[in-house]
Amino acid sequence: MFRKTSVNTEEFIFYIDLTTDFLKKKSLIKSISSFVKDKEKFNTLTSYGILLFQEDDNPITVYDEKDFEALSDVIDEKWETRESEKSLFENGLFEILAYIFRKSREARKNYRVIIISDTPSLLSEDYHNALYDLLIKAKKFDAFIDIIRLGDQKFYADDVKLKVVASETHGGVFYCTEAKLFLNILRSLIQSKSEFIVVQPEEDDDIFEEDKIFYEKLAVDLISLDSEEEEKCDLCEREICPICDAHSDEIHKCFNCNAKYHACCAANYAIANPIGFNHLFRCIQCDTLLKLDEEYVEMIYREEHEEEFEAELMELGITDEIIEEELFEEEHIEEELIEDELIEEEQIEEQSIEEDEEELVIGKEIFGPEKLGPPPRLVKPPPRLAKPPPDLTPTKKVKVGGYFGVEITLKTNGLNNDLVPPATETIVSDSEGTIQVKEKISITSLQPPRRSTIKFCQICGFTLRATSVCPKCGFKN
Repeated sequence: MFRKTSVNTEEFIFYIDLTTDFLKKKSLIKSISSFVKDKEKFNTLTSYGILLFQEDDNPITVYDEKDFEALSDVIDEKWETRESEKSLFENGLFEILAYIFRKSREARKNYRVIIISDTPSLLSEDYHNALYDLLIKAKKFDAFIDIIRLGDQKFYADDVKLKVVASETHGGVFYCTEAKLFLNILRSLIQSKSEFIVVQPEEDDDIFEEDKIFYEKLAVDLISLDSEEEEKCDLCEREICPICDAHSDEIHKCFNCNAKYHACCAANYAIANPIGFNHLFRCIQCDTLLKLDEEYVEMIYREEHEEEFEAELMELGITDEIIEEELFEEEHIEEELIEDELIEEEQIEEQSIEEDEEELVIGKEIFGPEKLGPPPRLVKPPPRLAKPPPDLTPTKKVKVGGYFGVEITLKTNGLNNDLVPPATETIVSDSEGTIQVKEKISITSLQPPRRSTIKFCQICGFTLRATSVCPKCGFKN
């Protein structure tokens, strides 16, 4: 009952990725100004931002501004020095998504990114693959990306890439073939995404285990109360936790809005309202991303579901005796397999000894016993540690996340500096003296997330999952 189902505040971020004069500066400022005025008629809880790259790949950014003049001043002052040789499509999105992730720690709102671009990006596929990983996470933070492509061409080299970016964040791609049509396209994006119920991800809905560190670093721990604050949990509305009934369960609070939680109450709420992992949840008042001790939450989870699990086993007729019998049978089968392997090894050794003796007898008959010594003992050579060959693949350094982003090193093919992802990694085991080849986990191996069939009620807009009858208003869609 504390979970918010919709978001009323919005922030529009205009990413100006224009390298040609297809759209003039004056027309751009006038169109965005008209958009802001029209938007304020529908929703006053809206702020605005802008990103514009300069010639040295330095992004100029302004975020969370209520007054459009701040955006207009940036466009007017930095227009002539903007990057006009190439598109930095991926770099700009890295910068904007990093901002969205940081702000999502404090509060939750809709982020509407509108990319205005007239030139396809020529950056390597590795940039897009890394960007795709962030897009999967971005839609869980209520980020929506719409793209307006300016130009009179029928096809562009990055059409597929643009559609992937937009579709993964519930946005769209709009082609503007004439400059005078730009304002109409921009106005079509005024409709607020908050008019629809925001679908929250289920526990296993497109959340990858390898992303746990990403979400844990975004989340914030609960903090201790001040000495003068009332010790009363906002979930159970009691001073002493009704679950554990222990005075040792001290109340902690959210750093952003001071919402108070018992440890047990917070654990149960997190289990019931996870964002993909049981120990991560959003604050009941301000939606700040919070985290609890993972081992503690898992202990609570096991205790709560132990009785349900036992009841399910009883319904299926599975008792402790049956489980013990199955375990005993499994152990017995394993012992038999081990015995069979030992017998097989002994037979192989005996066969090898017989073959050696036969060879020795034949040798004595041919060469005489005096020229043949005793058969040599077969000694297994000690394992040799194989060193992996040196990596002579040329490398190239690139920045991910814009000018202030992290510099990473990627391998190239040595011919035309095309970036190629590393294939495998050789690991040498000192204990067994063997070489084990393990594939690296790369963003290029990720598959597009599974899509669920979600509909909205035509009457009240409620989210429908696997049903055609609205549970809220009863309308049959």
